[in-house]
Amino acid sequence: MENLIEITIDNQPVKVDPSENIVEACARIGVKIPTLCYLKGISKNASCGVCVVEVEGAKSLVRSCVQNPTPGMKIRTSSPRVLRARKTAIELLLANHPTDCLSCIRADSCELRTVANLLEVRADRFPGYKKYPLPDTTSEGIVRDDKKCILCGRCVAVCEETQGINAIAFTGRGARTRVATFMDRGLAQSACVQCGQCSVVCPTGAITEKDDSRDVFGALQDPKLYVVVQTAPAIRASLGEALGLPPGSLVTGQMVAALRRLGFAKVFDTQFAADLTIMEEGSELLERLSHGGTTPMITSCSPGWINFIEGFYPDLLGHVSTCKSPQQMFGAVAKTYYAQTAGIAPDKMRVVSIMPCTAKKYEARRKEMDSAWDWWRQKDQKLAGARSFFDVDWALTTRELARMIKLAGIEIGRLPEEDFDDPLGRSTGAATIFGTTGGVMEAALRTVYEIVEKKPLENIEFTQVRGFASIKSAEVVLGGSPVRVAVAHGLSNARILLDEIRAGKSPYQFIEIMSCPGGCVGGGGQPVLSSIEKKLARSQALYTEDQVLPIRKSHENPAIQTLYKEFLVEPLGHLSHELLHTSYKARAF
Repeated sequence: MENLIEITIDNQPVKVDPSENIVEACARIGVKIPTLCYLKGISKNASCGVCVVEVEGAKSLVRSCVQNPTPGMKIRTSSPRVLRARKTAIELLLANHPTDCLSCIRADSCELRTVANLLEVRADRFPGYKKYPLPDTTSEGIVRDDKKCILCGRCVAVCEETQGINAIAFTGRGARTRVATFMDRGLAQSACVQCGQCSVVCPTGAITEKDDSRDVFGALQDPKLYVVVQTAPAIRASLGEALGLPPGSLVTGQMVAALRRLGFAKVFDTQFAADLTIMEEGSELLERLSHGGTTPMITSCSPGWINFIEGFYPDLLGHVSTCKSPQQMFGAVAKTYYAQTAGIAPDKMRVVSIMPCTAKKYEARRKEMDSAWDWWRQKDQKLAGARSFFDVDWALTTRELARMIKLAGIEIGRLPEEDFDDPLGRSTGAATIFGTTGGVMEAALRTVYEIVEKKPLENIEFTQVRGFASIKSAEVVLGGSPVRVAVAHGLSNARILLDEIRAGKSPYQFIEIMSCPGGCVGGGGQPVLSSIEKKLARSQALYTEDQVLPIRKSHENPAIQTLYKEFLVEPLGHLSHELLHTSYKARAF
């Protein structure tokens, strides 16, 4: 590291990078300064006052998240004056904060509670004075509770700068300052795409996922119901972290065992449907390329991204693949093909999905996601008067499943590895990497290339689309013609590609977009405070699993081949369109 400067931290001379703030400089030498509003790469508005330090010569304490070191600076990070100021800042925040820690969904991961314990805040020293509206529960995926908000600004920053949505913002002044949607209309009536990034960065329980775990527990205890579960690719690389294991811990087999112990009748894998998605989406791409269809074609796996284009770029909806997401494809297949094969009444089956995403909750409730019901109704008129049902009944986040496992007293680290159930639990390495940015593109190219060229790929790893660069691009030759592809993650990056398309300047034929930074490994339902290091560890875990699986291409999955042979007939066929494809329309807010 070049251009280091020498400063003194707690009487120790050290060399630090002047481009980093004092919080980061101290962290590099093992001194942790508590913060609440600051979050690297997201927010540093110096609003909480918890990160103050004493700098020799300064008239007042310095907020270290917005102050960079200068040569010769002498810093004291835990002097009596500093500790008193930090404690007072926390006491002022707690004055208007509810004391329902025992029942709060963020009890085990609340940063406010952690810092309060660190500073030994044991009593309410200041009286509360604020009045709050009732929690906003209008959204399918996210709940906002103003009384738990500490005005750190992280949610506002990630919504505005990372995602480019601006669904929430500061409103009011002084003691009346709060975070709100436009005209307080509620998230469901706002520009919110339900990506959940605000819930990942929130330090308290002010923004959380809408918890459906109690309903799922109830279904598992109902002897009349047949409850199956599907798990998204990214969950195997993040569930362990949510249960106390190191980031990137791969717990695929133990996760399956834990789900069986929770009482699910069958434990299936969303990766089966990811392979199915590649068959349909890859075929759709080739159809568009060969018949002059709308290009670039854009992937449709991410429901937050779909909400975004419906609201902000509805004129470009023709570019979006008509394929449903793997979650919804799985639900449709489970309640038709599997239910029929296994002899299960479809209205008695419940499909639960474990997703890294809060937007999946909204997607599961979209009115067009009931294709299994339509199929059964056409097939059996006796069901015409029965209860209509969605293809997926509940979508739970990684965090919800972790709480369920803890509540059941299951220690995942002590469980044996178990396999997914057949046939909807069989998948390939291509499906595994769906969970990280670039994974869908790579999986699609592995299959599309071999379908067109009718020969095996020499190297199936498309490293050009891997990594966390904002926008990645590559070129592959299909049938003698070059096809340019691009990958974007995070909706601010998606805007760049969409603006190119709108201007008629896009050089691409195929684009992957994921709404969350890092893709599903950084989803809004993942363990809170997903730093870049944690996302990279989760991503690497998925690539590791891809490398060790015996089959690494979606079209070689024998369970997928059987599904087409026995049920769907062919990709893009009549039944595939009925069950696996959909359409999208402009969304008003």
